[in-house]
Amino acid sequence: MLIIIDKKAPEKAKARLSEYGELIELETSGITYEAISGHPDIFFHRAGSKLIVAPNLPEKYMNKIKDTELEMIIGEQNVGEKYPASSAYNVVSTKTLLIHNFRNTDASITGLLVDADLIHVDQGYTRCNLLALDEDRFISSDAGITRVLGRFDKDCLYINPDGILLEGFKNGFIGGCCGIHQNKIFIMGSLDQLNDGEAMKRYLLNHGYEIIELYKGPLFDGGSILFI
Repeated sequence: MLIIIDKKAPEKAKARLSEYGELIELETSGITYEAISGHPDIFFHRAGSKLIVAPNLPEKYMNKIKDTELEMIIGEQNVGEKYPASSAYNVVSTKTLLIHNFRNTDASITGLLVDADLIHVDQGYTRCNLLALDEDRFISSDAGITRVLGRFDKDCLYINPDGILLEGFKNGFIGGCCGIHQNKIFIMGSLDQLNDGEAMKRYLLNHGYEIIELYKGPLFDGGSILFI
């Protein structure tokens, strides 16, 4: 299994994660701003068995993932230096839903998921702020996303992002700290160091997820962990 992670992630987190698969440490330069330049959720969107990839992802990463079992689809829009051009692939999808600010979404994603029910949110960095557990249960660090999902009768736990690390910013976001593989939630950091960490822990355990904290430090927003 391949696991794509921000090269800037804490070394202890990368070492623990490498027990589960081969790491691809993502690093780019001159494409988008430094804080998110290695974030998987800026360059990739996984939709089931398909992996949509920004066309300006460096070729060395294209070559590493092209022979996986996933079908790789090259998106239409380059990742840009600034928002909103940096958010085109930062989308959340489930088997039946597509959640994003659709003013910004790359057309390859909406074109592929034509049968999905669309939920528009104002937050363009949707995947950074939202972790989808299934079709009806979510965790978000964005109050606006939480309210919108509530209007669609979705159960969304709001998590205050204070204390989540993202270089150059007051805080990062909960979705960017996490990745899901099967029934396991991998977290870059310890929930004990988050104000709402105990609530998040109870929520995950109550819904049958195993929590794997990759190191015992503050939560680190690395733009999610992508399992292939």
